Formats: sequence, C-alpha cells, structure tokens
Amino acid sequence: MDSSTPPGFHTPAQHPPVFCGIVPPHLLDKLARSGDPAIADAARRTLVADAAQRTSRRLTTVIGAAAGRSADGGATPRRTLYDAEHGTVLPGTKVRDEGEDPGRDATVNRAYAGLGATFELLLSAYGRNSVDGEGLPLIATVHYDENYGNAFWNGEQMVFGDGDGEIFLDFTVPVDVIGHELAHGLTQYTANLTYFGQPGALNESVSDVFGSLVKQYTLDQTADRADWLIGAGLLAPRVTGVALRSMKEPGSAYDDDVLGKDPQPATMEDYVRTGRDNGGVHINSGIPNHAFYLLATELGGKAWERAGQIWYDVLTGGALEVDASFTDFARATVAAAAARYGEREEHEAVLKAWSQVGVPAN
Repeated sequence: MDSSTPPGFHTPAQHPPVFCGIVPPHLLDKLARSGDPAIADAARRTLVADAAQRTSRRLTTVIGAAAGRSADGGATPRRTLYDAEHGTVLPGTKVRDEGEDPGRDATVNRAYAGLGATFELLLSAYGRNSVDGEGLPLIATVHYDENYGNAFWNGEQMVFGDGDGEIFLDFTVPVDVIGHELAHGLTQYTANLTYFGQPGALNESVSDVFGSLVKQYTLDQTADRADWLIGAGLLAPRVTGVALRSMKEPGSAYDDDVLGKDPQPATMEDYVRTGRDNGGVHINSGIPNHAFYLLATELGGKAWERAGQIWYDVLTGGALEVDASFTDFARATVAAAAARYGEREEHEAVLKAWSQVGVPAN
C-alpha cells in the first residue's frame, strides 16, 4: 500500500474484483426450474455464462488511459461501446467511441447515455472523475450472448444482455441498472467491500443507492417524487411485478408465478441467513437500502445532495474495513454526517433511519 493511502482504504490490486450481476443467482435458479422450456433454457444459459465469467475474471483491473480532460481543464467521460454480437468474447466489436453521434442501435445509444449520466453524477455531485477518481475510461459491451438475462461489472467493464423477452427485456432500458453496475466499480476502487454476507450486501446496497441516484439525477427528481425502484422497465409484460427491487418497500418488487415472491427484508427482524447468493448479498441489501430511503425522504430535496454525500463520504473516506458489518457501516454514516454537517438535522436523521431498520448505529 502506498504511504499516501488512508488507513483502511483498499485498492483493486489488493483484492481481485468479483463478478457482480444485477440479477441474483437465486432468482435465475428459480427460472431455470420453470415448466416453460423457453424461460428455463434462457435462465440456464445465463447461469452458465455467469459461472464462466466468475471463473475467468482477471486478477487485476486495467487502469486504462490517462484521465480525460476538456480544453478548459474540466473532466470529461471516455466511453467506448462494443457489440458482442450475441457471443461471449469480450469486449467484442467496437461500435461507438466518445463523442461520436448516435447510431441506429438503440441499445448502444442507451448504454452510452447511461455511462455518461453516471459519470456526470459522480463529477457534479462529488467532484469525482470517473469511478476510480482518475478518469477511468468507461467500457461497455452490449448484445452479450443469446437471451442473456443479466448485466454485470467484471472488474474492468460493463456487460449487458438483451434479456429473453419473456421475463427480462433489454438490460440497458433502466438507467439505474447501468448506474448500479458502474457503482460496483466505484466500490471496487474505494472501500472494496468483500462480496459475501453483510459486507457483500452493503456492496450491493451501495450499487442500488448510486444506481437510484443516477436515475433521480437524470430525471431531476426530489426524493419524494422518486419511485425508489431498481430495474423498473426491465421486467417483461407477462411478469407480475414492477422491478427487481424496491428501496421504499423491500419485498414488494414482484410476486409472480414464475419469479416467485421478492425475498428482500426491510429490517433486521427479517434478516435472511443463507449460504446461497454469496450469503444473501442481493437479499439482505434491502435493509441498508431501506435505511438510505428513509434518510433521503426524511431530509427531503435532492437525494444525491445530503444523503448521497454521506454515503459517498463513507465509501471514499478510507476508514471502512472490507469486511464491514451493517453496524460498522451505520456507525460510519453517523460519524460522516457529524463530520460534514455537525450534530444537526442530518446527523439525527441518519440515527433515526438506522434505528427504524433495526441496525445499531451508536
């Protein structure tokens, strides 16, 4: 570790990046057992592709080119889009570079815009130049595999499937999915939370938080006007559900004959102990998700300003351990709120939010 690195701050070189898909494996497992051959086959194919990515992920992260800067010295995104042409070789064929005009492929255009929206939120709200803070080029591949039902960050780039059309639609449709996956890169370059159990659930929750903030920032929404859904627009019309997850009401995103019932808890009273899904990282993330929602709506206004700033301060402060528990994270947010705002409204609102979800924060 460099002598200038804050204590507790972990770099990608120290801990290999992991495969982080937005659709949890427990949900794909359920789809793979569907009586509908088309749904089951697509889910099995997705599970096989995900397993291959977990096995073949590289042990280091490519830092890429130097930070992009505009003529006046301001930071600018450096986006490159590739088309996998329904194969699995990454990155694929280059189809759009930074500054090029939109083409005919709506999926490419949506991915390009979503990368830009995430970059813009990080820069304008937090002064951060890309996910690593040093202008990391943003790379994404679309049209990955056939009927692929996921989107993921592999430690180096984004990858989007087109969905099967039966359960999932194109994964570039919800901008918060793009923000969610890029936020895994943000976590990788900062707190680098271990992807298992409570730190893994925090890792997932941080991505949901910043994915939601990207969506709200793009729509210029205040906290009270946001839907607080993750992946709204992703589920096909036949599915009884509105999204993959709800930060406002964890456990209410879907209740479907094929998908089953959304298993997320909103409080520690319903915490799920499981060995599946890396110890329930996509399930128990509902608890810190709900705490953030409660904080943001209690404070009001634009959620990326005060509530988002507190979460960002914790993520980038260097004091959070990679194996942080919910209580560790909660206490860190309380300290961050006090450090930035004093023991005022923000500090009290953070304490109240964690209390409401049953996580000790003092």
